[in-house]
Amino acid sequence: MKQDIVINSTTSETRIALLEDDQLVEVFVERPENERMVGSLYKGIVRKVMVGMSAAFVNIGFQQDAFLHFSDIGGGDNYSMDGVEKDNENGKSHHSRKRWEKPDIKTGQEILVQIIKEPIGTKGPRVSSQISMPGRFLVLVPNEAFMGVSRKIRSFQEKKRLRQVARRICPKEYGLIIRTQAETKSEDVLRADLDRCIKSWRKVLAGLKTQKEPGLVYRDMSMASSVIRDLFTPEVNSLVIDSRKQYREILSYIKDVAPNLANKILLHSDRIPIFDKFGVELEIEKSLMRKIWLNGGGYLYFDQTEALIAIDVNSGRFVGKRDHEDNSLKVNLKAGREICRQLRLRDIGGILVIDFIDMAFQSNRDRLFEEMRQALRMDRAKWDIAPISAFGLMEMTRQRIRPSLLSTFREPCPKCEGTGLVPSMETVVTFLERWIKRFGSHTHERRLGLVLNPKVKDYLSGGINSRIARIMWNNRVFITMEVDEDMKIEDFRGYSYKQKRDVTSDFLVNNIAKSG
Repeated sequence: MKQDIVINSTTSETRIALLEDDQLVEVFVERPENERMVGSLYKGIVRKVMVGMSAAFVNIGFQQDAFLHFSDIGGGDNYSMDGVEKDNENGKSHHSRKRWEKPDIKTGQEILVQIIKEPIGTKGPRVSSQISMPGRFLVLVPNEAFMGVSRKIRSFQEKKRLRQVARRICPKEYGLIIRTQAETKSEDVLRADLDRCIKSWRKVLAGLKTQKEPGLVYRDMSMASSVIRDLFTPEVNSLVIDSRKQYREILSYIKDVAPNLANKILLHSDRIPIFDKFGVELEIEKSLMRKIWLNGGGYLYFDQTEALIAIDVNSGRFVGKRDHEDNSLKVNLKAGREICRQLRLRDIGGILVIDFIDMAFQSNRDRLFEEMRQALRMDRAKWDIAPISAFGLMEMTRQRIRPSLLSTFREPCPKCEGTGLVPSMETVVTFLERWIKRFGSHTHERRLGLVLNPKVKDYLSGGINSRIARIMWNNRVFITMEVDEDMKIEDFRGYSYKQKRDVTSDFLVNNIAKSG
């Protein structure tokens, strides 16, 4: 599989695209006012310990407290690292598992934490006291004496060699994790990477001594630098950048840590915008849409609620030459592969429910399930998936680390508040008419001023026998209307000329009920 990394940098944001076989699969976005937080270290003070939630809330200088689950508190057997074979005291490896006990932590305690999940919405960041300092080939784990090797390294002999190197180069007060990129690397290269990690950790310790209040102690690499560190491997075909400054910085870094990759770094100097040339811009726009067409017909709907993401698969205009079952399987297989790509591209996390086209044969449902599992193996986020249920639904979860692409590029509509729906004109006018009736029956006043959305005013005053004329006749009140261009269609303001004040809230049904 061919992989390419494309970086577009402007004064307002940096966007990084990962392409697989010329198809966009992931996008990372960083803006000056919203810099990447994952990996950064903060001095915190425990504000509250919630044993019932198995968690603590930590003040790290943000508006919202950070969330620290007991399983993310370091020390002894509490420490875990997914995807790593960890050496025990006898030097034998085993797969690490999530194990934790109630930690010794109390309110008011100072603690060093690392952000492992960006704040999303009104939730604060998720943090861990299991500190790790990632390098290109190694991850340094302070105060945790163990050695681990990435499970993605398949060769037993290579794992054995890397463990031996790790034991020779790592100081006793540190733990060390060998990353996948360390495969075939010499001891000198790994030692140099370890020295850089230790140097960074010493900066953290120095910063911690001078930091008096909760706040940032050490900022991890920028989004672009971290992507280069983690994703720019020998398997990548090219890394193309349109910023001369960033090109020089990345080239300098790569020449230092992986000089064999320097010739793959290219500066984009074409007049055509870099994302246009690689077809990335159009794919980003498509990923922000609710509806996604499949090649050859069929389409997907993505709907997000507070609880979960619902994905609906439809056959659309797809017409196969075979029977309904074969056609359904063909569309479902295409949909499954596209859903897995869209999950990575949109950076969707949480609970997902997929409604595939119904299939009669269990063998076809099993084939679809296996196809989904195979496609998801390319996803770096943690995921779990269940077979298709008796109701024809597939349930899955995907790790949420940062806000989705949709929430990065879009904001909730101020008119509909994110629902996608606004009241119908007849509903708005009927509501207004009931309000006018309450105004008349409670005040017996004969003059009223209304401020309305322009569309509502036009609807009320249209025609010879206008709606507003009938409302005035039925309620024995004379109404003058003014418009407010910025007003929502369902909003209005009522003004009493007799009382010389805004009386809108006085005659809403909930206020009438309270006063009654």
